[in-house]
Amino acid sequence: MSRKINFAIDEYYHVYNRGTDKRIIFNNDYDKNRFLKLLYLCNGEKSFHFADLIKGNEFHFYCGKKLVEIVSYCLMDNHFHLLVKEIQEGGLSCFMHKLATSYTMYFNKTNERKGSLFESNFNAKHLDSNEYLEYTLAYIHLNPIKMIEPDWKEVGIKNQEQAKNFLNKYRYSSYLDYLNPSRVEGCILNKDALPEFYENRQEFEEYLTDWLNYREESPD
Repeated sequence: MSRKINFAIDEYYHVYNRGTDKRIIFNNDYDKNRFLKLLYLCNGEKSFHFADLIKGNEFHFYCGKKLVEIVSYCLMDNHFHLLVKEIQEGGLSCFMHKLATSYTMYFNKTNERKGSLFESNFNAKHLDSNEYLEYTLAYIHLNPIKMIEPDWKEVGIKNQEQAKNFLNKYRYSSYLDYLNPSRVEGCILNKDALPEFYENRQEFEEYLTDWLNYREESPD
């Protein structure tokens, strides 16, 4: 199936994909850690062989010229979300191909399986306004709450303190990198590629707290 979107340099996109037949793609924390490393390693023109990298030093490998700027991400059990900016012609498609191929090879070998892991094409939405961009940034960072309150958007957060604590402990999202710039995984991101939405960490947290108070209106 063809994707009805043309990627353009300096434009932002919400990119996401899930397991084929909605299957689980991250069985454990080791899988998620592998994917985080691949987010960094695949975002460059230089090729690499994971087996040749020094264990624990993957985030220090020189990947060459970047393909995209990654400004946020979140891993869920059967899908993932990325917010990226295209910075060179064909960079986004190349990055997503490298990422899907590398992770599928790892997953299939680990689980003694064959065939596709992801749906045939990744999905992408063009974020064509600052309002849409900022909303998507919040949406991606709040996605893990579905793990503890699946219907929070419809019925509201039952326990806001619990939700905040969960976000603060969930390692497989860039949320923590916006709160703590010293995380080693922070090298995946380029937060400076975003417009200056927040002057400090407090403003970022306040914006997400506003969304935690969100509840979809019931139809009349």
